[in-house]
Amino acid sequence: MPSPELEQRRQAIVQEHMDSEGRGDFEATIQTFHHPRYEVVATDEEHDGADALRLFYAETSKAFPDFRFENATFHHAADAVLTEVDFVGTHLGMWRGLPATGRKVRYRMCNVFVFDGDKLICERLHFDLHTVLMQVGIARDPTTLMGQLTTFANHPLHVSASFLRSLRG
Repeated sequence: MPSPELEQRRQAIVQEHMDSEGRGDFEATIQTFHHPRYEVVATDEEHDGADALRLFYAETSKAFPDFRFENATFHHAADAVLTEVDFVGTHLGMWRGLPATGRKVRYRMCNVFVFDGDKLICERLHFDLHTVLMQVGIARDPTTLMGQLTTFANHPLHVSASFLRSLRG
């Protein structure tokens, strides 16, 4: 485990990173990195370098102009600071090809801030994409009747084949 002093330096960097994101000062956010890099696990995306992060921030801030992080908790590891946060915002612009729905979202994220010593080299975002898609009104809960009907309507051959296989035991 890192020394208490190193943990404090790292947490201060992560706090400034999150604070600057929350106030929309993305240039300050980029400056918290030694090398700017985001990995979005749910969508298998990598945004490497300052220009790539600027595009990522621009899309996110247009899609969710009121976004903020709430209920942050911090955990320290040998080469990382892990944060658990609630992403909160309203879907008011194009996001990942989806037009604005005007719906509010609140979902839990676990973000891993990877360090080399006291240098931030990557932020890795972990969240459940299906929860976000349900909250913006694009997806349905597959455990509900409406969710099951929607899944069948969208994938009739796959669902039928799976159902028939289940009957055979």
